Amino acid sequence: MTKQPGRVPAAESHEPAAAAASPSSRPLPAPGAAVLALLALGWLAAMLWSTRQAISSAAAGVTAISLSAFALPGVISAALVCGAAVALAGGNLLARRYGDWATLRFAGAIGGGMLVGLAAAIAINLTYSDTSITNVIAGTTAAAAIIGGAVAAARTAPAVGAVVTAALSTLVFVVAFSQARDPLFDLFGAGDSQQSVVDAAKWVSRTESLVAGLLAGLLAFGYLSWARRRAVRRDPAAVALRWPAYLLAGAGPGLLLLLAEVIIRVGGRSLLDLASALSEADAVAQTSLGTSRVDNGIWVLFVGALTALVAFGRTLGPAQTDDDEPAANPDTVTNQADPEDDEPDPAEAFDPAEAFDADPAKADPAR
Repeated sequence: MTKQPGRVPAAESHEPAAAAASPSSRPLPAPGAAVLALLALGWLAAMLWSTRQAISSAAAGVTAISLSAFALPGVISAALVCGAAVALAGGNLLARRYGDWATLRFAGAIGGGMLVGLAAAIAINLTYSDTSITNVIAGTTAAAAIIGGAVAAARTAPAVGAVVTAALSTLVFVVAFSQARDPLFDLFGAGDSQQSVVDAAKWVSRTESLVAGLLAGLLAFGYLSWARRRAVRRDPAAVALRWPAYLLAGAGPGLLLLLAEVIIRVGGRSLLDLASALSEADAVAQTSLGTSRVDNGIWVLFVGALTALVAFGRTLGPAQTDDDEPAANPDTVTNQADPEDDEPDPAEAFDPAEAFDADPAKADPAR
């Protein structure tokens, strides 16, 4: 049967679809996403409960405003990470059931973030005091959760899982590090003078950011390595993540901290302004805390990215050079010399033309 122009045989037409549906061409899933979602939900609940306890224990409304402004960054960071974790778990379920569809994955991620934000906003409105600052905290928390869900819609799910793991661990570390602040102040020479206290506070903050960045980079690298090993066990032809994924995963916690700061300054602007208007000392404190959070996010970003990239680089083998290429097969090597080639050919032993060209006097007997 002749092949008609413009028509493709059935066997050839199904090859691209089969290649697209092969397991090795699909994006890698994020392992442990359900566990990350549960841990992030627990951390968000803990932050909301501690903030409620602090506000409820305030003796006056002025103190409640100040405490709410101090507690807002922790709640927003937890909501951002929780929205991303829940959306990542939902994206894994959708990809397992319906395949890799970008539109469906994005819609599911946004839906997961909205569920977290709606639940957090309802919990805040039901348990917190019915004031204007309660609505600010609820609205900003819901926005942070939705934005976190949008972050989880990225195609590289293991990188998002690494970012969520490292960011959640960083938030827990920051809270645990507060228990070691007083000994570190004494270690860095905080004395009776105000300048010594300020200098010690700078060193304590830098130490916290440096350790948090190292922790974030190592955890991001460890998560991606674990995801790669799981993918290879299931499919030896799975596509390996390249170094940009490790760089982004290490820098992800710092980026989330900076994104949380943007959400705080935009969504919680009215609360921060109320807290700053209480007194000059509160205004200075809010400005100082905002600058410290930005510096911490930048430190975690660069230190985490560098740590993850260096850890990934140490897993690479030496580059193959020309000296490392295997030797050629001896059977294919041509013999350097043949003993028969050393014997002169009688026909080529003497050439009169060469003799005339070389020395005409020797070639002429009359001379």
